[in-house]
Amino acid sequence: MAAAKPSPTDTWDSTLPGPPSRNNFGSSDLSPSGLFAFASGSSVSVVDSRSLQLVSTIPLPPPPGALSPFVTSVRWIPLPLPRDLLSTEPSASHLLLAVADRHGRVALVDFHLRSVVVWLNPSSDPKLGIQDLCWVQARRDTHVLATISGSAFLSIYTNDGVFWKYDSGSEVLSCLRRDPFDSRHFCVLGLKGFLLSIKVLGDTENDVVIQEMQIKTDSTELLRLEREAATNGSSSPASAAFPLYFARFAFSPHWKNILFVTFPRELLVFDLQYETALSSTPLPRGCAKFMDVLPDPNKELLYCAHVDGRLSIWRRQEGEQVHVMCTMEEFLPSIGMSIPSPSALAILLSQSDSTMQTITKLHPDGTSSVDFDNPFDFYDESLLVSKTTFISLSDDGKIWKWVLSAEGVEDALKNVSDLDIGTEAAHPEAIEKKDSSDLDEGLVVATTSRSRCHSSTSSLGKSDLSFKISLDGQLQLLSSTVSTLAVPSPSLTATLARGGNIPAAAIPLVALGTQNGTIDVVDVSTNAVAASTSVHTGVVRGLRWLGNSRLVSFSYSQVNDKSRGYINKLVVTCLRSGLHKPFRDLQKPERTPIRALRTSSSGRYLLILFRDAPVEVWAMTKHPVMLRSLALPFTVVEWTLPAVPRPVQSGPSKQLLPASEGVTASADSKSDGSHEETVESFAFALVNGALGVFEVQGRRIRDFRPKWPSTSFVPSDGLVTAMAYRLPHVVMGDRSGNIRWWDVTTGQSSAFNSHRDGVRRIKFSPVVAGDRSRGRVAVLFNDNTFSVYDLDSPDPVAQSLLQPQIPGTLVLELDWLPLRTDKNDPLVLCIAGADSTFRLVEVIVNEKKGGFVPQSKSVKERFRPMPMYSPILLPVPHALALRMILQLGVKPSWFNTCSTTLEKRPHLIRGMASSSKDLRSYMIQLPPLGDPVVPEMLLKILEPYRKEGCLLDDERAKIYADVVKKGYAARFAFAAAVFGETSEAYFWLQLPRAIRHLMKKLMRKSPQKTPSPASASGVDEASMPSKILSTGSSAPEARKIDSMCDGSLRLMAFEREELWTRANERLPWHEKLEGEDCIQKQVHELISVGNLEAAVSLLLTSAPDSPYFYPNALRAVALSTAVSKSLLDLSLKVVAANMVQTDNSLTGTHLLCAVGRHQEACSQLQDSGRWTDAATLAATHLEGSDYARVLQRWADHVLHAEHNVWRALILYVAAGSLQEALAALKEVQQPDTVAMFVLACNEIHSELVNELSSQDEEGTGEGTVMTDLPGLEPEKEEVAAVCEYFQQYQRKLVHLCMDSQPYAD
Repeated sequence: MAAAKPSPTDTWDSTLPGPPSRNNFGSSDLSPSGLFAFASGSSVSVVDSRSLQLVSTIPLPPPPGALSPFVTSVRWIPLPLPRDLLSTEPSASHLLLAVADRHGRVALVDFHLRSVVVWLNPSSDPKLGIQDLCWVQARRDTHVLATISGSAFLSIYTNDGVFWKYDSGSEVLSCLRRDPFDSRHFCVLGLKGFLLSIKVLGDTENDVVIQEMQIKTDSTELLRLEREAATNGSSSPASAAFPLYFARFAFSPHWKNILFVTFPRELLVFDLQYETALSSTPLPRGCAKFMDVLPDPNKELLYCAHVDGRLSIWRRQEGEQVHVMCTMEEFLPSIGMSIPSPSALAILLSQSDSTMQTITKLHPDGTSSVDFDNPFDFYDESLLVSKTTFISLSDDGKIWKWVLSAEGVEDALKNVSDLDIGTEAAHPEAIEKKDSSDLDEGLVVATTSRSRCHSSTSSLGKSDLSFKISLDGQLQLLSSTVSTLAVPSPSLTATLARGGNIPAAAIPLVALGTQNGTIDVVDVSTNAVAASTSVHTGVVRGLRWLGNSRLVSFSYSQVNDKSRGYINKLVVTCLRSGLHKPFRDLQKPERTPIRALRTSSSGRYLLILFRDAPVEVWAMTKHPVMLRSLALPFTVVEWTLPAVPRPVQSGPSKQLLPASEGVTASADSKSDGSHEETVESFAFALVNGALGVFEVQGRRIRDFRPKWPSTSFVPSDGLVTAMAYRLPHVVMGDRSGNIRWWDVTTGQSSAFNSHRDGVRRIKFSPVVAGDRSRGRVAVLFNDNTFSVYDLDSPDPVAQSLLQPQIPGTLVLELDWLPLRTDKNDPLVLCIAGADSTFRLVEVIVNEKKGGFVPQSKSVKERFRPMPMYSPILLPVPHALALRMILQLGVKPSWFNTCSTTLEKRPHLIRGMASSSKDLRSYMIQLPPLGDPVVPEMLLKILEPYRKEGCLLDDERAKIYADVVKKGYAARFAFAAAVFGETSEAYFWLQLPRAIRHLMKKLMRKSPQKTPSPASASGVDEASMPSKILSTGSSAPEARKIDSMCDGSLRLMAFEREELWTRANERLPWHEKLEGEDCIQKQVHELISVGNLEAAVSLLLTSAPDSPYFYPNALRAVALSTAVSKSLLDLSLKVVAANMVQTDNSLTGTHLLCAVGRHQEACSQLQDSGRWTDAATLAATHLEGSDYARVLQRWADHVLHAEHNVWRALILYVAAGSLQEALAALKEVQQPDTVAMFVLACNEIHSELVNELSSQDEEGTGEGTVMTDLPGLEPEKEEVAAVCEYFQQYQRKLVHLCMDSQPYAD
């Protein structure tokens, strides 16, 4: 549990969102740090995806003079936690959210401040609603926002507005996605298959490079829909014009230039480089249409969402880009669902959980992770291959968290896990061992002597994998548009539902009736739906509390026969048991429907108002009994609220119950509280304007005989439409906007005109002892606006509060929250908006001016029933402090708190943290860099969060307990993953391999003669003219890439074997492609991997009349006579130079390869922008310093042109340019990461030195190794500067942490 509940003054002023709908276009986004943002109505909500708790909801301000439009797109800004503390003040720029709406407005929202930071496009045009958003990196420190507006307009924004526009004409644009391999590159897809590839090289119009392509697809259905919608115009966004026709795509996270595309009835794999589809798979029979496609970050699996809420799982076949469906899973279970069943609006995959799974795979725990206290935590005949977390959103206000487990047979996977993880995975060489394994069919099963009941020699194919879906959590928000609300206001005479005379306590619950017949009960202290129960089949038209544990509600429906009567349904709902009990069941329809319900404060009496019919008075006992029918033409009826309490004296006899419950409703009630003697009264107005007050005592109803006001008080021009009654005052409003009040004991009265529309509701504010005014009322008008008046003031209109907090939102219902216990507590209004939101709005009384002012105090963290494990939400200095503690290494027992979630499992993380101990003892070691005092100070600063148990949840604390022992790089990767910095996490995971690669190059020994990948040859000469593209001839030792291995690290590939193998893997994908352009690209691929024989074979297939015949023949001759002579060498070099001058660089490159000038060929490829091809060519033919030069130049390009610092760093390390790596980190101003980089490199280097020295002692060593890494020697000036820079950063961080207050109390 979190700390004790704070006072109401710390928690009010909040919004609970309504359910999202198709009008929101399914807009949602899941950040790498685990924050889930989604749109509902005109609001944006943020949910912590780990604990499934609502963080906050921000309504988007409306355009001037208009209602708030639907939010249609949201996207998190892809910025890491800011660490440049020495030159700038910390800001929450990493938590900005791009939000766009149906009127074309685009804004950046800070959800901590709950406000718009900047409007990128404030102009409002309903025809140019935003369809989708995408962040693109234009420069190292600049992100721009690409948007689709209307049906065909593409725009790119900076903070200053639009700098580039594009009109696609008749093509309806559908979605935007950014390339994971190049953050400057993104693509746009249209509904008819139009594809636009865009690269942003800066923030001016001339810096945008575009390429148009077309994906062939069947658009027959779309054309029919366009004809049907032609009358409505065609400028609406795709999701508005065709809400159930989805065209979506995703970049492959494993293969560059590969797109996965779904149209409603087709799944395609598209190659951007070849501008053609590699495969096309129709929608399987019996499946609903495709809605979205999600590639798995770690495995070569595809997840396709369908419009019926199902998820299909597809696996790539080995050796080709063809996917086969494995199974189908249900994401909207039919059990317990309402009718009609809800629709799935969005399904997203959790990147943060996938990154953490990669870390656990590379650094596994040595012990079993099965929880023996949990009977569900056993795997009998299957073992886990992977777990993938999904978040889905449905239009009934539910957020679902699913975990998809891929499992295989036990004995098979026992060996697969050895291959996948490596038996020595704790060491840096584990990854290398895994990569060099000979994997056949993806997951290979070796023979084992411990086979139980089946053979273990078969490979684990598609049939051996089983998938299991499990619901991990669910968050219920408002289930439908709110139709009515009710707050409990029990008096001292209200008793508990189980009987007796125990007074009822005031409770922080608000009941909401909805359009779909559901009653949602909101706990306002936690801003969450505490219960949601389906009671009616139609709209809940009236809802009232009976005391504080029962609700009475009604709905009605009209019958279709000749009588045109109504079936009225009345239900009592017990919140404790969840049971619904209908009463007043009639056998046949009634002439009129129920108009309203009114319950007394005690919950004992109920008035049922009908249209044009008598009012019924019921006693709400265990079995409700009708006491009487009053045949008077009532317009409004209201029970008295609990009377104003008198001041009480301090001492033992002081009133113990909250003062807001008031005292008994009448002076005639007896002290024993017996049911028969309790008197409650209600005031009413008749059609002719007459007023009255009736008393109900037991089963008797009598006239109260109040003191009547003067005759002029009776309205002559307006019918009374609203009333509020609290002894001794009755307040009334009429349809002309007049407000009158009257004292029933003295007869005094007064009136004023509000100059507004007719009055619909009047609600007295709760009053406690000591209040200066007792006449504050909230008035809701027929135009759905409201005001707050003080009837005790001389001029109520001049000092009223006129709804400044929620502009652009129509108010359907309002009432005061009756939880005030002290005169200093704020007045809080509960408001149900037409935008489906439920809001709490504080009204602060300005005692000096006698009026009302909006609330302006700082927002504190709300009470939460369980901790929210999202460190990214901490104040920036505190988040950086936790990051540093995780990096330097803290004992796992430090996370173990006394909270209920961790106390259940004390055996998993041993030791209980005590704040009385020396906190330095929790650090696993004092860091060799920086100030040794800083970690202890940071632990003290983080102590409030640790006590709350809100730093890491149980699962991640267990992962950290395993990782903390695996060295600096593993801890750095974990810290980066916790804060959503995926690329940085992959860099730290790859760093041990890069250092090992560098050490092999630096070892002073004679290089081993290894066969070149290009040396193998086995092509039949007779088949040369035919089109041969077999990879077997070029790479007899090539291993197949495991489609089920962890592919996320492929973004950081740098080793020769890995680059070459991956290039070989792509060759079969293009074998069946036709056309001269495709042939030219295939020849280039073959020469890059050294398969000259297949390249010659392909070149000789050119027809004599082809424009490519002579260049192809020249290259074929040159390549086939590659046994070089000096004259041939010289002549071909001249020809190649001439071809380069004629801008035919690829042909010249191939000639250079033919004569062995691979270094120059790589330089030419890099000059022409083919960086990956140059790396592949270098990996095939170059070694040592030649290969390092190619890597270093590639790293320079990645850093300065692509702005991907982590990818550049791994290339610098592999090339041995450690000083350039230090300079790059300094350039991006990350002083902490520079220091951590030096620590990790030195630690990995020392481990390798120890390993090699032990081999030398055993006589197996093959050379000596340098004592220090070149460029990182301790005496170097750059390394000393890093240490000083880091100490300055630490000191600044401690000062900022001291100055920053924690969010939670």
